[in-house]
Amino acid sequence: MREWEHYEHTADVGIRGYGESLEEAFEAVALALFDVMVDVRKVEGRECREVGAEGEDLMALLYNFLEELLVLHDVEGLVFGDVDVEIEKTGEGYRLRAKACGEVLDYEKHGPKEEVKAITYHEMKIEQLPDGRWMAQLVPDI
Repeated sequence: MREWEHYEHTADVGIRGYGESLEEAFEAVALALFDVMVDVRKVEGRECREVGAEGEDLMALLYNFLEELLVLHDVEGLVFGDVDVEIEKTGEGYRLRAKACGEVLDYEKHGPKEEVKAITYHEMKIEQLPDGRWMAQLVPDI
């Protein structure tokens, strides 16, 4: 089961996602990212986009994945409320394929909160916890 949370950080907000698998943790941290911007519970899956990313390690993969989602937000005005991720190890690192579903930002419906300017490596961490679940976190630039 994927879940996410925000945590206090000096001038920004940290995002953290948990999942039974690495993929679920990536899905959860993506939802946490969009929940910084809008109430993701109000986002309907009217439009879906296929997203791909690669990285030489898991941190680069997470950065590139979230950057792709942020570009879709910036260019098409989309906010996402559901994300399905598949990750595979390759000879060069990792490859991710995702299906992100959401809709165009509606200020009245979604009640915008903060604007995320960029994805960062600040406090980025991806690890398997003692209970076997996975956790992914970072502090985006607000």
